[in-house]
Amino acid sequence: MKITKVEPLVLGTPWRDMTYVRLHTDDGFVGVGETRMLGHTEALLGYLNEAARNHVVGADPFNIESLVWRMKRGDYGRAGEVVMSGIACVEMACWDIVGKALGEPVWRLLGGNVRDRVKAYANGWYTVERTPEQFHEAARAVVDSGYRALKFDPFGPGRWELELEESRRSVELVEAVRDAVGPDVEVLIEMHGRFTPAEATRVAGELARFSPSWIEEPVPPENIEALSKVSAATPLAVATGERIHDRFEFRELFSRQAADVIQPDIGHFGGISEARKVAATAETHYVLVAPHNVGGPVLTAANLHLAAVTENFKIQEHFNDFADAHVKQAAPGLPEVEDGYFELPTAPGLGVELDVDFVREHPASGARFDLYAEDWHFRGTKEKAS
Repeated sequence: MKITKVEPLVLGTPWRDMTYVRLHTDDGFVGVGETRMLGHTEALLGYLNEAARNHVVGADPFNIESLVWRMKRGDYGRAGEVVMSGIACVEMACWDIVGKALGEPVWRLLGGNVRDRVKAYANGWYTVERTPEQFHEAARAVVDSGYRALKFDPFGPGRWELELEESRRSVELVEAVRDAVGPDVEVLIEMHGRFTPAEATRVAGELARFSPSWIEEPVPPENIEALSKVSAATPLAVATGERIHDRFEFRELFSRQAADVIQPDIGHFGGISEARKVAATAETHYVLVAPHNVGGPVLTAANLHLAAVTENFKIQEHFNDFADAHVKQAAPGLPEVEDGYFELPTAPGLGVELDVDFVREHPASGARFDLYAEDWHFRGTKEKAS
């Protein structure tokens, strides 16, 4: 079997573009992969055009390890977010083809499941004004829909440290959410890499009484030593990793015990196999895995297959029950979240099929995500409504 065509397609939403890659083979199988880019979609499409010619067309989709190695190393230049995202789309699509050709879901081909369902947490639910009352109401709706965990960023657009008034406001939002969901629902706090180590530690101390399951990206992702400083100073679990694009870059994080939970994004990390390899290394350091996922149904499906076979998996992020729910129509077949969990996909391959017509009916429109805009947390909803 040989790959004969690489077909990229882009689905637009008010705040993010989703890039799908369909691989066609000479045996008639078609596999699909997905990533979500913020501001670099055109660069990704350019890379995929070159990679198709240089590496992908003519390759055997069963030889995934060899193809990934050539895409990552064969161009000599060091792979970053764009290249690793392109590799991820191709790698996922290869697994989809292999599963379809063998008539098995991908998780069975990876060694079989260690769990029957996958715990999910909701994100994208707090597209409301930053008041305790509105956050309380929105969080209650998440729990009423069946989720048993939710994540949010309570902070405004501040950088390095918060003004005292903003600090109080952020704490009030967390207090409102904890009150809304009760003591038995997991609350996860996103910091988006805003803070200095000292400020992150101070804020963590303020939030500890609300028992968050983790604080995420307390400092910018480039400095593992700074992250280690925060981890050593707070009793709360520290999560990070969505902006790390190569498993080798996790080496120092593991050696310093700088995080308790890693969050590789399959769509930026070279795909399912690469994420599984770093998860195995994490297990040797007693670190849990909770993949970052701001994608649509194909990327979510890929995450479920990884979760099914990963012993040290913790929980799976999911946006599309609350943010841009229409994107679920792009690839029918993904299990719904029920009572806080996904069931495992059972159809061959990734278990979803891309609706090409739907994707083409929703083209990219220049969406841009700006964390430091005053209304960043609900800008997408406003633009969609306008």
